[in-house]
Amino acid sequence: MTPSELLLDQPALPGMCPVTDAVDALARKSGIEERGAIFTRPEVVEFILDLVGYAPTSALYRKTLLEPSCGQGEFLMAAVSRLLTSAAAARKRGVKVPPLDDCIRAVELHVDTLKRTRAGLLALMRERGVDEAEAAQLAGKWLIQGDFLLEPLPKGFDFVIGNPPYVRQELIPEALLREYRRRYATLYDRADLYIPFIERSLGLLNDGGKFSFICADRWTKNRYGGPLRAMVARDFHLQAYVDMVDTPAFHVEVVAYPSITMIEKAAPGPTLVAARPQVEPRYLRDLAKALRGDVNELPATVHKLDDVTKGDEPWVLQFSDARELIRRIERDFPALEETGCKVGIGVATGADRVYVAKFDELDIEPSRKLPLAMTRDILTGYVAWRGYGVVNPFTDEGPLVDLKDFPKLAAYLQAHKPAIAGRHVAKRDEKRWYRTIDRITPSLASRPKLLIPDIKGEAQVVYEEGKLYPHHNLYYVVSDTWELKALQGVLLSSLTRLFIATYSTKMRGGFLRFQAQYLRRIRLPRWESVPSALRSKLAKAAEALDVFACDEAVSELYGLTPDEKKIITGS
Repeated sequence: MTPSELLLDQPALPGMCPVTDAVDALARKSGIEERGAIFTRPEVVEFILDLVGYAPTSALYRKTLLEPSCGQGEFLMAAVSRLLTSAAAARKRGVKVPPLDDCIRAVELHVDTLKRTRAGLLALMRERGVDEAEAAQLAGKWLIQGDFLLEPLPKGFDFVIGNPPYVRQELIPEALLREYRRRYATLYDRADLYIPFIERSLGLLNDGGKFSFICADRWTKNRYGGPLRAMVARDFHLQAYVDMVDTPAFHVEVVAYPSITMIEKAAPGPTLVAARPQVEPRYLRDLAKALRGDVNELPATVHKLDDVTKGDEPWVLQFSDARELIRRIERDFPALEETGCKVGIGVATGADRVYVAKFDELDIEPSRKLPLAMTRDILTGYVAWRGYGVVNPFTDEGPLVDLKDFPKLAAYLQAHKPAIAGRHVAKRDEKRWYRTIDRITPSLASRPKLLIPDIKGEAQVVYEEGKLYPHHNLYYVVSDTWELKALQGVLLSSLTRLFIATYSTKMRGGFLRFQAQYLRRIRLPRWESVPSALRSKLAKAAEALDVFACDEAVSELYGLTPDEKKIITGS
């Protein structure tokens, strides 16, 4: 018996293994949110099976397919139906079809869900004329109750398909999360559970095997997807990518946009890209054929891109001239932080009800509070402070203050200790129970800065003269070289939005994430190379919040051609 089998064999001894106890609890008691269950429309299921080439006209009875999280069986039932059709047609032709026992494996953690799926599977096989005893035997072989990330499975699948669970780390029991991290190198930073699902799925493919998931597209762009992108770039071929933005792929609406990714265990090569497909069977069948490369000429809706996967770099999947413009600017200019600018994020306290209040009503020592800039203070594009402040438990040098030296602060924090001490950051170090999640650096408040809200439809960049400390949902930019008003003009421009749109994941409603990881990708000329007249033009455009004037100045700054100017403005 392998170590994994021993681990999963222990639920009979509750309390002996925290990992097994956590898995057992999730398997028997968890709701849809804990399991991250989102159900896929049947047209999309059929499209993914077509995309990987799991066709009933081929010898599927000689192939192996894995679904890592089968849920109520949308993918499983469609795959089994195709397998039975393939086997029946072969028998009719006189082909000796081997037993189908090893053709499919479908894993599901939740016990009651798997029971319902088994009943549906048996009903399907009964309708298709499979003998009752054989159907029970096949269901027993095909269905596996367990945690896909821990369950021992054979290597060597020709196809891995499905819709993995979308579970935030906060919902995973701590012991189980540690075990996942020990096993999966891609579970990095704030990665959601679908990331190690992809890692393990790819690791189980045969040479030439095909993988396709529909899941959130965030990993293709953001920081936590870096290790998985590096793995794909090194060992696999990203054969096809379908952006499902504003496409009804699921039975319910989801906040993050999904995409369909098809990856082959093969040498890297060009990627075929499509976006916003019609969820209609005939259209999707034709699209799958094109994305498999089974057409003489690509339709206008499909584009071939080279070098999409480059180490852990975000995937740039736009198939327009905008992609080439971004690449040209990246070649010609340094990154923003290489020009003497710095990007950061405001303070997260972990208990805003305690740490954030009206500044004048915070009855603590004056040195222990700072005026706070919040998103609602900058809605107009200019600062209109509403009078809130943040409690500062840190010295100017960095460490926490000694509460004995600040009796008013001590009394205030003690009065709120139940709310503060229950935070994860406080439990980690009980002596430092009164710290905010992020360390506060008071000198930042007095430094002029640009403030940028996280989620916006357009760039909103506000100049703050050096009186306020930024709150956690505001990013800030400071600079030792660039004059901030001129920099504001650059960041307000359509070129900045194009950079963010290229690298950011989109949110529902077309909103973008103006996060530090994306802001740092912006390219910027060095300040000393900017003529004085252009510096003035940028600053005046920013002061007026005139995006058209910002675009004119930025076009001059980057030496954009007339066609490139049209690209950044979308005209």
